[in-house]
Amino acid sequence: MSVERGEQGVKPPLKWAGGKRWLLPTLLPIWEQLQAQGPRRLVEPFCGGLAVPLGLRPEQALLNDINPHLVNFYRWLKAGLTITIPLENRPEIYYAHRERFNQLIREGQAESREAAELFYYLNRTGYNGLCRFNRKGEFNVPMGRYKRINYTRDFTPYRELLRHWEFTCQDFAEMPLEPGDFIYADPPYDVEFRQYSKHGFDWADQVRLAEWLAQHPGPVALSNQATERIVRLYQDLGFQLRFLDAPRRISSNGDRTPAREVLALRHMEPLDIAQPDTEPSRTE
Repeated sequence: MSVERGEQGVKPPLKWAGGKRWLLPTLLPIWEQLQAQGPRRLVEPFCGGLAVPLGLRPEQALLNDINPHLVNFYRWLKAGLTITIPLENRPEIYYAHRERFNQLIREGQAESREAAELFYYLNRTGYNGLCRFNRKGEFNVPMGRYKRINYTRDFTPYRELLRHWEFTCQDFAEMPLEPGDFIYADPPYDVEFRQYSKHGFDWADQVRLAEWLAQHPGPVALSNQATERIVRLYQDLGFQLRFLDAPRRISSNGDRTPAREVLALRHMEPLDIAQPDTEPSRTE
């Protein structure tokens, strides 16, 4: 296997709801201008499917996520992961692998190589690439409805690319920042469903994140759904706002209407970027 590249950088290894590959044409010019000022580390408090770092390809990166199973997969990916478990799109295999994955969680072996392999399989085979856990912290996504799945077994080509990237699993406020870091934050949407981890991410967390970002002396970019209260929150904290139509690729009811998103920018005054848009007439 070779690392697959395209117009939007290296292809992420996982299928991930809410991935931001579509945002790369907007973020890449910002990143390039920041890099022209000198070497800079990319920091992502919610790294998700890695679409942004794989698209920007920084030399140094600090990538965090509150989902320990996702972070475990990336740490094994960085070490040079090869998949040895059976990879078949069949119900008996899927539910056996799901039970084994949850058994590893119960037994305290969620950081093992086997757990990383099972996480990849469940991600590729589960319904719509969702990552959902019950209150016990166990994976509970049903099997997907795919006729054919192209699985990957050899992830060793990612090893060189991720060599200087650090992966952490902690609350965003605990991340060790440097003044010149460029933070790109893509938290869970300000919508009803937020059970990305067993702890959730509520409005108090949204406010706490916004205030944390506002305190950073370096450049910051945040994306979120442009709900009225999100727009007001970042306006009040002095962020520049731009509004974008985001593709809605995963939906339980088949709705593919573009979702209105806000891109909130801070400490980027020297950059030649487009002027912020005015507040949209309708928020979602």
